[in-house]
Amino acid sequence: MSPHISPITDTESDLELTERIIAPDGTRVANPQLDRYIQDIDFDALRDLHRDMVVLRRIDAEGVALQRQGQLGLWAPCNGQEAAQIGTGRALEARDFVFPSYRETGVMYSRGAQPGDYVRMWRGEEGAAYDPAELRIAPLQIIIGAQTLHAVGYAMGIQHDGADEVAVTYFGDGATSQGDVNEAMVFASSYRAPVVFVCQNNHWAISEPVGLQSQFPLAGRAPGFGIPSLRVDGNDVLACMAAMRWALGHARSGRGPAYLEAVTYRMGPHTTADDPKRYRDEAELEQWRRRDPIARLEAHLRAAGEFPQEHVDAVQAQADEMAREMRAACLGMVTRPALAVFDRVYAEPHSGLERERDEYAAYLATFEEA
Repeated sequence: MSPHISPITDTESDLELTERIIAPDGTRVANPQLDRYIQDIDFDALRDLHRDMVVLRRIDAEGVALQRQGQLGLWAPCNGQEAAQIGTGRALEARDFVFPSYRETGVMYSRGAQPGDYVRMWRGEEGAAYDPAELRIAPLQIIIGAQTLHAVGYAMGIQHDGADEVAVTYFGDGATSQGDVNEAMVFASSYRAPVVFVCQNNHWAISEPVGLQSQFPLAGRAPGFGIPSLRVDGNDVLACMAAMRWALGHARSGRGPAYLEAVTYRMGPHTTADDPKRYRDEAELEQWRRRDPIARLEAHLRAAGEFPQEHVDAVQAQADEMAREMRAACLGMVTRPALAVFDRVYAEPHSGLERERDEYAAYLATFEEA
C-alpha cells in the first residue's frame, strides 16, 4: 500500500485522496485494500465503536469544563478526532506498547484508563497520569515529536528480545516538520524496527495550517525513508481500524515499520490556552461538522436498522457516568507531599538522589521557619 502523491488544492480534493469504508453520509463504500481487515466487524462491534466515540467525546467535554472551572491547569481537546483514536486504538493488541503525544485521550480510553487517569497529570498531581506498565502507554509527551524516537528505541529493544510486540507512536501534522520524527523514521527503516507511526493530521499545528508545511499528503514522506504508508479518512472509524490492522500486521511480521496518516480535524482549540477564532473561520468548521465521525457511524447504523433507542440510552448513560466519575476523581485528588517527587525515580536506592532529596528537604524547611 502506498499513498497518492497528487498535490492538495482544497479540503474536498484532500479528502478524495484518502481511503475510506464509510462515506460522510453513512454509506458503505467498497474498499478492496481495507475490507479484508474488518471482515469480523459486525453490527454489535460497530455499536461498540460508536459507544467508545460517544464516551470519548464526553470525557473530552468534561476535561474542558474542569479546566475552565480552575480544576485543571490545561486540557488538550480531541473533539473531532474520535474515529482516528478509537479506530486505531481498538486495533492494538494488549501486548503492544504506545508512545503518545498529549492529545491521545481516546487511545488511553481504548487501553483501559480509569477516570482519574485522564486528569491527574493536567491537574499537576503526577508527571505520569497513570501506570505506564499497566496500560502499556508511555507518559504523555509534551515535547513535539520526541515520542517517535522513544518508540523506535523501544521497537529495537523488541527485536533484541525476540518479542511479539509492536511499538506504536502517535503525533500530529505539525510534528512531521520536527527533526525528531524524521530521525526516528531513519532509524526505524534502517533497522527494520517493528514500529507503527500514526500521524493524526488534524489540519492545524496550533495556528499554522497544514498547507503551509506541505502541499502534498504527509503520508507521501514515509516512502522516502523506505517505509510503506497509507492515507485514510480519519473520520471513518472502520477505515482507521482496518488501516491500523494492516500496519500492525506489517510491523509484526518482521517487515519493518509502517506509517499511517489519518486525515481528520481538530474541532476545538489546540489546548484550552488557545483561541482558534483568531486564525480560522467558521466556514471551515462548518465544513468539517458535516463530516463528524460519530454522526457518520450513526447514519450508517440507522440506514441498516441497527441503531435501536436502547443502545442510544445506554450509551448516553455510560458517557454521563464516566463524566461523573472523572469529575469526582479530579475533585477528590490529594496533592502528594513535595518530597514525593523523588519516589520511584530509580528501582534501587541511589546516593545522588538521596542527596538531592536532603537538599530539597532543607530548602522546604526554610519556609516552615519563616
